[in-house]
Amino acid sequence: MNIGMVTADCTDPGAEAAFWTKALGVNIVENYEEFVMIGSTPVLGFQKVDDPTPGKNRMHLDLHSADRLAEVDRLIALGAAVVAEHQMPGGSGFTWTVMRDPEGLEFCVSGQ
Repeated sequence: MNIGMVTADCTDPGAEAAFWTKALGVNIVENYEEFVMIGSTPVLGFQKVDDPTPGKNRMHLDLHSADRLAEVDRLIALGAAVVAEHQMPGGSGFTWTVMRDPEGLEFCVSGQ
C-alpha cells in the first residue's frame, strides 16, 4: 500500500492549485474545476467544498528546503503568511516556520 494522493478541502481549487504549483515548481495534471490535482509526490488534490471544516488542521505538509529563510520569503511573495517560528529545544538547531497558504491551510517549512 502507498499514499496515492493528499487532498485538501477548499473553496477555490483553482486558486489553491495555482499557489501550490508555484510553491512546489510543479504543474497541474488534472483540472475538473471542482477538483484539481498537481504533479508532486505524492499528488496533491484540491477539492471544492461549500463550507470547509473550521478549526485546526488535523494534518499538514512539512516542506524541506536548503535555505529555509529564502523559501519563506518566496512563499510570502506568492501569497502565504507566516504564523509562527519554532526551534527544537535541546540545542539541535532544527528550526521551522509555520505558514498559512492563501486559503488558510497551514504548512511548515524547515531547513532540514
